[in-house]
This record gives sequence, C-alpha cells and structure tokens, in this order.
Amino acid sequence: MIGTGSARDRLQALGLELPALGFGANPHFVNHRTVDSSIHISGQLPYRDGELQGQGIVGRDVDVQTARDLARQTALNVLAVAAHAVGDLDRVRVVQMLVFVASTPDLGEQSRVADAASDLLIEVLGENGRHARTAIGVAGLPRNSPVEIQMICTAVSA
Repeated sequence: MIGTGSARDRLQALGLELPALGFGANPHFVNHRTVDSSIHISGQLPYRDGELQGQGIVGRDVDVQTARDLARQTALNVLAVAAHAVGDLDRVRVVQMLVFVASTPDLGEQSRVADAASDLLIEVLGENGRHARTAIGVAGLPRNSPVEIQMICTAVSA
C-alpha cells in the first residue's frame, strides 16, 4: 500500500533515508547523464556507507532473499542519484529499470530479485515509481556484486 505525503515522508516511514552520494572523480564514467528530458543513471551496486553489502553468485553463494535485500539497497542508491539529478525526490519519475543479477545459469528467479527493487520504487514514489523493467541473469558483475541496477528516469513538475 502506498502511503500519503511526499516521497521523502514515505521513505522515512519505511525507516530509510537516501544515502549520501560519493561523487568522486571517475575518469571513465559519470553517475548520471541528462539527454533531453531523460536522465540515464549508471549501474549502481548495493553499497551502504561505502561498503559493498554482498558478494557472490545468486543461487550458489547468495540466496534469493539476500539478493532481494541487496536489490532493495541498490534501488535506494539509484533513487539517491535520481534525486540528485532532478533536484528533488518528489520530481523523480522512473521510466525504465534494468536489473542485472549475477546468478547460476539455472536460477530462473532474477525477476523475483528485481521485484524487491521495483517494490521500493513504487512504495516511495507511488505512480511515478511504476516502470518498464528487464531482469537478466549474468555470469558476473563489477566487484563480484550479486546485483547491479541501471535506470532511466525523467523529472516531473513539482
């Protein structure tokens, strides 16, 4: 059920807050790029307070519930980048989310892992959090992370 109030109020009601962003100078890419009205957010990993929250392959080293928790943390990180990009969390509208799950070839539950990220976006942003989505299993991800999320969003009028 989607609560009332601002997106920040709903986030707070969930006992969450947007993480501080570490926008260090990376010579290879930026956290987001705006093209016309679209904001393309680079793949984010499940960091919390500068620490990667998990490593390994889902279905071998990481169970599905842990992967779901990591996907939720990753979605929170993506929301922080999106809010920074558009200036306010209440102005974020998610257009598309791509969820990569490092998994065994026979797992088949990538979509279930991605559901945890989708649920968070909808809980926090309401209708603006509904999105097109792809969940895909891959052989490996940066830093041996079990989950990575890339997103496209746009800004809505305040």
